[in-house]
Amino acid sequence: MPDRTQAHTAYTGAFDNPVFRSQVVFRALMDGMARPGTIVPVDASAMPPAPMGGGAGAVALTLCDNDTPIWLTQALAQSAVPAWLAFHTGAPVTDIKPEARIAFVEAGALVPGFSQFSLGTQEYPDRSTTVVIEIAALSGGVEMIASGPGIKDEVVISPIGLPGIFLTLWNENRAVFPRGVDLVLVAGDAALCLPRTVELRRKES
Repeated sequence: MPDRTQAHTAYTGAFDNPVFRSQVVFRALMDGMARPGTIVPVDASAMPPAPMGGGAGAVALTLCDNDTPIWLTQALAQSAVPAWLAFHTGAPVTDIKPEARIAFVEAGALVPGFSQFSLGTQEYPDRSTTVVIEIAALSGGVEMIASGPGIKDEVVISPIGLPGIFLTLWNENRAVFPRGVDLVLVAGDAALCLPRTVELRRKES
């Protein structure tokens, strides 16, 4: 049973103007998906319980509802985050990755293989999981070249905090297109979206 501090945390920390702020975040995320590799601002005024950050909390408040099963890492699942999400969004938590429509991974946590989540089907590729990963920063790391729909020629991205095998995981995800997960990388009050259409390769020095 959660203690008094956890209970209090579960009922606070949402948007002060839920409709307006959710619309702003939703438009930013849609813009990020339409223009992959572009860093978009995210209203991080939400204050979810640790270890979820404000940016990821804003994404959760925007995309989650009672028809959106979510998967959480062990650290998130054992915190006050499930109660916070349940109170503010009604979203149910599932331990079964393929059942999740959205998954959340906090900064520094082990990133599961993307194939463990729902990849959608050939007929309904949109029934896949969107994986929200919090990282240290959206720029300043190892440079990767992104190309594909929504990107004019190529764009260089350099997130900090992704696992060393990220490109392998991503290429495996790309191999099952049009199936596959979509990613939202979040750092602070900004996000970078990587839909499954994006091709990534390491930039040669």
